[in-house]
Amino acid sequence: MLQENVANAWCAAPGAGLASRAPTGHFGGMDQPHAPIATPCIKVCVVDGESGLCLGCQRTLAEVAGWTRFTDAERTGIMAALPARRAHIRPEKLALFG
Repeated sequence: MLQENVANAWCAAPGAGLASRAPTGHFGGMDQPHAPIATPCIKVCVVDGESGLCLGCQRTLAEVAGWTRFTDAERTGIMAALPARRAHIRPEKLALFG
């Protein structure tokens, strides 16, 4: 009987229930659109053993893994360095993926 009264009181309380709660926690505010994150990924995810760089985007594994956690400034700095990194990969390997 006590459980039933407690349950009824909770359900009858103004604003009670999941639908009326404000977003909190990990998923709070997910209905808000976010600007897309710039990425050099071209969907060719093959890491060159000699250079440690992805043959598609020339990022390191650590950069690929942490990309969404970097600030915009960090991502911009990495992207600016990518063209020079191609020189660290043998041309015949790059030719495999265009």
